[in-house]
Amino acid sequence: MQLLCGLATIFVLLAVLREQQVQAACGYANCPAGKANMINVHLVPHSHDDVGWLKTVDQYYYGARNDIQHAGVQYILDNVIRELLRDAKRRFIFVESAFFFKWYNEQTAEVKSQVKTLVKGGRLEFAGGAWSMNDEAAVHYQSVIDQFTIGLKALQQTFGACGRPHVGWQIDPFGHSREMASLFAQMGFDGQFFARMDWIEKTERLKNLTAEVIWKASEVLGQSAELFTGLLYRHYSAPPGFCFDALCSDAPIIDGVSYDNNVKERVDTFIKYIQEVTTHYRSTHVLIPMGDDFNYQIAAMNFKNMDKLIKYVNERQSLGSKVNLFYSTPACYLKAIHQAPLTWPSKAQDFFPYSTDWHTYWTGYYSSRPTQKRFERDGNHFLQVTKQLTTFANLTGNDVNSNLDALRHAMGVMQHHDAITGTEKQHVAADYDRLLAAAIESAQANARAALQKLTNLTNGEFVSCLQLNISVCEFTKNGADQLVVTLFNPLGRPSYEYVRVPVNNEAYIVTDETGRLLPSDLLPVPAEVQRLSFRPKIASHELVFLAYVEKLRSYYIKKSANPRSVEELKVETQMRSMNSIPKRFSEMHKKSAEENELKSIAIDSESRGEIIVKNSHVKLTLDSSGHLTKVEMNGVSENIRQEFYYYNAAAGNNAEFKNRSSGAYIFRPNGTELLIGRQVTFSIYEGTQVKEVHQRFSDWVSQVIRIYEGVNRVEFEWLVGPIPINDNIGKEVITRFTSNIKSAGVFYTDSNGREMLKRKRNQREYFKPNMTEAVSGNYYPITARIAIEGESNRIALLNDRAQGGSSLKDGALELMLHRRLLRDDAFGVGEALNETAYGEGVVARGKVYLILSNAEGTPSRYERLEQLQIHLPFWKFFSNATKATNKKVRQISSFNLPQTVHLLTLEPFNANERLVRLENFMDKYDANPVTFNLRPLFDQLSGEEIRETTLDGNLNLSEMIRFKFQPESSNVTKPEYYKTLHSPLLAKKKDSVSKFSIVLHQMQIRTFVIKWR
Repeated sequence: MQLLCGLATIFVLLAVLREQQVQAACGYANCPAGKANMINVHLVPHSHDDVGWLKTVDQYYYGARNDIQHAGVQYILDNVIRELLRDAKRRFIFVESAFFFKWYNEQTAEVKSQVKTLVKGGRLEFAGGAWSMNDEAAVHYQSVIDQFTIGLKALQQTFGACGRPHVGWQIDPFGHSREMASLFAQMGFDGQFFARMDWIEKTERLKNLTAEVIWKASEVLGQSAELFTGLLYRHYSAPPGFCFDALCSDAPIIDGVSYDNNVKERVDTFIKYIQEVTTHYRSTHVLIPMGDDFNYQIAAMNFKNMDKLIKYVNERQSLGSKVNLFYSTPACYLKAIHQAPLTWPSKAQDFFPYSTDWHTYWTGYYSSRPTQKRFERDGNHFLQVTKQLTTFANLTGNDVNSNLDALRHAMGVMQHHDAITGTEKQHVAADYDRLLAAAIESAQANARAALQKLTNLTNGEFVSCLQLNISVCEFTKNGADQLVVTLFNPLGRPSYEYVRVPVNNEAYIVTDETGRLLPSDLLPVPAEVQRLSFRPKIASHELVFLAYVEKLRSYYIKKSANPRSVEELKVETQMRSMNSIPKRFSEMHKKSAEENELKSIAIDSESRGEIIVKNSHVKLTLDSSGHLTKVEMNGVSENIRQEFYYYNAAAGNNAEFKNRSSGAYIFRPNGTELLIGRQVTFSIYEGTQVKEVHQRFSDWVSQVIRIYEGVNRVEFEWLVGPIPINDNIGKEVITRFTSNIKSAGVFYTDSNGREMLKRKRNQREYFKPNMTEAVSGNYYPITARIAIEGESNRIALLNDRAQGGSSLKDGALELMLHRRLLRDDAFGVGEALNETAYGEGVVARGKVYLILSNAEGTPSRYERLEQLQIHLPFWKFFSNATKATNKKVRQISSFNLPQTVHLLTLEPFNANERLVRLENFMDKYDANPVTFNLRPLFDQLSGEEIRETTLDGNLNLSEMIRFKFQPESSNVTKPEYYKTLHSPLLAKKKDSVSKFSIVLHQMQIRTFVIKWR
């Protein structure tokens, strides 16, 4: 028996050793070796598989609707795996985890085992590895991090370390952000490759051997955000004439005894092409992609011809050829140039805007499909809320995980570079909306279960209303009597926020959980919103009150039989006794009940002069035409005029550059902008907490300007549409703020919601642009904020979704709100961006926020705090108050993080693990590093152990080693590597509190996995 046990132990050890040997062969360990004194050509087979574009996600996967595009991803994977198994030298990279795992989960145990063998042998390699290949202009960094987390986690769980990608493969996004490079670096990637760059810059960089750079992707984070970045020579397709795919018509390699034998011609042509490519790069290694959109559906054709190409090109070496060709991957190419004694140029800014000729700037998609861009933000908001609620309630089980994953996956799809961009066909856009709506509904089950556990509403409905932007909530359609509004605060510290609830025109009382009365205002829903043809004729008003929430709190609303009741007159006394009200809100609570009545001011359009609307913090001046003309706040005053304009869209046949149309991708105005509404009709409503100016500029443009007591910002809630097209001209609608600030051609825009970049009108970092299109050529993606400043004053605009924007003149800022176009721009989508709903053009509603401040000091600090509040406000859940019980529940307290620290992530991770990300969201000009202790957070989450990881959460930070590339003028002696600059946190519950102390530097995100009991 002992002998048998001993033999069994030996067999197990041998199996483990064999597994370790296979593991060691993946990744860099299994890269093909090049030859010295040769041009080593890394042939990279790949297929670019859009997660929706001309067809829906499922239509692409299953190969449906081939009348639109012949594409079926399941067949690509079926055939590629079969061909890789035929020859161990073959390689293939795959990018989109959404497609891969849909396919992998359908496979037999035998096929799964074969795939694992291919991955462990480095023959099938993942690049990027996120749920989709995300856009880089319209995405918010929080959603990008999330979709990489789910993709890399799935790869890690399925394939172990061999499944982890080493490089980003962002080959199709329409321009590239600095923040994206920074995120790659923080996730531990060694480099990235892309294919799209401004046509002038690409020409210059190829000529100057600067197509591969060290991207210094953060002004603040230093080397921890540096990333090697390479531009592919000829887009991401195979060399001209060498597409061996079934979708192509290029000649195969004919090597038999045949009159058509073309080996010599094919080899001569290929070698000549390679010799040309090498003149534009610094290394003797070159990367040649072999693939294109949805290639390899009949993979045998591709691989058989590539096998021949490799064979016959390499045979030429006996005749003196210096070209050495082999199957490879982007990671293996990166390893090869990292080991070479080379230096590289640096890059500091981003690659926006992207242009392909002097009339074609890809800046329209920054704003295309504004309602979908907003819906994506709602999806992210609810995802963060649901992940946190699931964590706090300790919900576990397959259904819980499935509900969360449904929304995680849908949000991953929404980041795709033809989803969030709005560059898909209309039926695909509808499918994206369907996917996201269904996923939100799935996640709602988690939220409801968590709230029933965490509150005394054990049977509460906890309904989420997704049409609050037009003041519609099914739960309040019959009134708001006996209503509970449960608010969840996704931030990591207590917050104050004004809450708006759609109601009827009746008197209401608002109380908190203790029964304490709160002051409230009742304001009419704007007439233009009430008149929307598709809006139910309910909720003519909105009830507004100030809420204070640490993490979770409920407020109660009931009808008041007598609005002048004694109970309401107690409000003033009770509110004065509250000690927790910040000073900036104190003015509102000094108002008596008599002063709570809404004042409606009707202005005679003929006799009106200058109109003043103000509270204790903000003063607005409107002129006789009804336009805003002056703002006073934060101790400064500035003449600011706000107006709406539209650009007529260029319409051409796209046959030549000068006839390019404005379309889903391209913004190309035809002439100067046209003013909407010279004379504005408006009404003013003054409550004690909020003051509103309801403006009507035309039949299809209106707006509400709001100022809230105690809030240092001005809110502009715009309503645009249906955009008229009866003149057969497409239109692109903007709002513009004009001031006297001397901004000297400089403005600032955010990069995916994180760091700000300095822009200079008509200029670029590396090259002199062609500014034939002077408007669209100065547009940049605005994910969160755009600003200008002069010697004394600064204006910042914050938005609620991705938009295009610019400063086309000194002192002016503009944002594009909506687009309706009648021509396609001929970049593949094949449809005009003419969105309709309910039989007319789409109506969009959204918000822009203005902050005026002194340019000296740290104005950006306050802007960042407001930006965070706008991005992740309280989420509202609605229930019937009769569902309340006497159940005592534990109070969920906020983590009370320092003011400059953001709770970026809190979610269930692996079994009995939680993922936490903390971010110091200030830049180097706004604040200092923050030191604080994680032990309270650790204990509140029932922590047993904590470890620090890379940004994606799937690699222990102590194990992260990244390639370091040397800048020009360096003395390179041997390959160098980046490691983390601080000691990664690793602690257990038994350890002393001091071990949990951490430092967060400006713009730093630190990621932790907490094991909990």
